[in-house]
Amino acid sequence: MYRQCASLVERHRSELSFALLLSGYALYLILGAWVFSAVELPYEQRLREQLETARQKFLWDNACVSDERLEELLTRALHANNYGVSVLGNASENNWDFISSLFFTSTVLTTTGYGHTVPLSDGGKAFCVFYSLLGIPVTLLFLSALVQRIMVLVTRRPVAYLHLRWGVSKPKFAAVHAACLSVVAALLLFLLPAVVFCRLEPLWSYLESLYFCFISLTTIGLGDYVPGETHNTVPNSHRTLYKLAITLYLLLGLVCLLVVVETCCELPQLKSFRRIFYRENKAPESETRDQEEFSSTEHDQMTDHLTDQLTISSVSAQAASLRQDNTTWQ
Repeated sequence: MYRQCASLVERHRSELSFALLLSGYALYLILGAWVFSAVELPYEQRLREQLETARQKFLWDNACVSDERLEELLTRALHANNYGVSVLGNASENNWDFISSLFFTSTVLTTTGYGHTVPLSDGGKAFCVFYSLLGIPVTLLFLSALVQRIMVLVTRRPVAYLHLRWGVSKPKFAAVHAACLSVVAALLLFLLPAVVFCRLEPLWSYLESLYFCFISLTTIGLGDYVPGETHNTVPNSHRTLYKLAITLYLLLGLVCLLVVVETCCELPQLKSFRRIFYRENKAPESETRDQEEFSSTEHDQMTDHLTDQLTISSVSAQAASLRQDNTTWQ
């Protein structure tokens, strides 16, 4: 009986692993929902009470304003604010100048989508659909090609070089390299930029600045914090340069973060772990061998290239020695 159960589990290991993964993911979603509900619900109720108190106080102090007229004004103000138009007296900046539009297109094509600025006209909404329909796949293709090129210089070539030069175990060195790269990326993409945003956005704390960096570079883009949109935080003379710098930071930061993620995904340890949850390959042995050879072609070519570089000095020395021997015999 025990052997039969063990044999059954062995035959269906992939399906059982996937079922375990699915159950774990569902529990993770439930845990996240429970934590957010427990943490955020009291703050929401307190904010509602404060807002209602402020509203009643305003109506008490301004008896000439009816509740219905105030409701109508607030509805129109909130509707305009959803389209990025504020009714505040100090909000005089245009949302659709060239630099702001460039910032908008970068958030659309990278699927960040803060939602603080949206097309107002029907023509703009239609163009956004068709523009994204072509632009998002092209952006993914561009980012994929760029990340693969950077991976050769930053990850694959250094790991292969040190493996051949010093005889370091490739899986161990790849793990150390990925850890070091992650630390550097966390410092340059999150911790230091958060300090800069904390200085340039006086209403943001360091935690809020760090939160913005993470939400933006992971393309979550909730839109609750958008630099340059807080009123009077940046002088008007520098607002254009500030927006352009943020656009470059988001694009370059996204590329760097993808390089780190790709480096971690290529770790042999993670590949073995992911393979547990994949469906077992039932292909013939010859087809499997061809797939493995195809996937390792790039690595073999790189290894051969590095080997040629490492042995070129010894080959040159042997050639010089042969020429000297030929001269002596002649």
